Amino acid sequence: MHGPASSGWLLVALCAATGVYCLLRMRSGVEEQRSAAGGEALMGFGMAAMAVPAAVFTPPAWVWPAYAVVFGAAGLRALWAARSGRHHLHHLVGAAAMVYMATVMTGSPAHAHAHGTSGTPVLTGALLLYFTGYVLLTGVRLIPVVAVAGGGTGTAGRPAAGWGDRPELARACRLSMAIGMLAMLLPL
Repeated sequence: MHGPASSGWLLVALCAATGVYCLLRMRSGVEEQRSAAGGEALMGFGMAAMAVPAAVFTPPAWVWPAYAVVFGAAGLRALWAARSGRHHLHHLVGAAAMVYMATVMTGSPAHAHAHGTSGTPVLTGALLLYFTGYVLLTGVRLIPVVAVAGGGTGTAGRPAAGWGDRPELARACRLSMAIGMLAMLLPL
């Protein structure tokens, strides 16, 4: 990760915490939550590892092609899952961004663990535009319209969802990863 070590560590912490939350969401009783949470956990931990400051750890040369393969496979899985829901298209774009960043890292001189100017400006700009729009739209969707007062029950008298099944927490998780993706794409 290019830039000051303190911002790199903050990004590592944000992405790792998001990955841990997504792992906890995999225990959900809701199938849709479980299926999305695995890919999001992979993305969170992958972003955390990629954001470790270069002054602390420079990974071996084989790491970046391995990243490209892992996130390429995650992208194919997201493409396959997109048949059942549009949300998986966001996972596809995120996986493609990770493959792109890993490819840029592979092509950088001496496989330096820092973002350089070797990326394609048009693709970087398109990804920055997508993630900026996603952050703004998701942030607006997190603003509560009406606070619902209730006695611990959900809709139609069913018990309220557990903290891992709450859609606003999953949305906040995706928002934090999109912000992290923006922070990683900016220096490209």
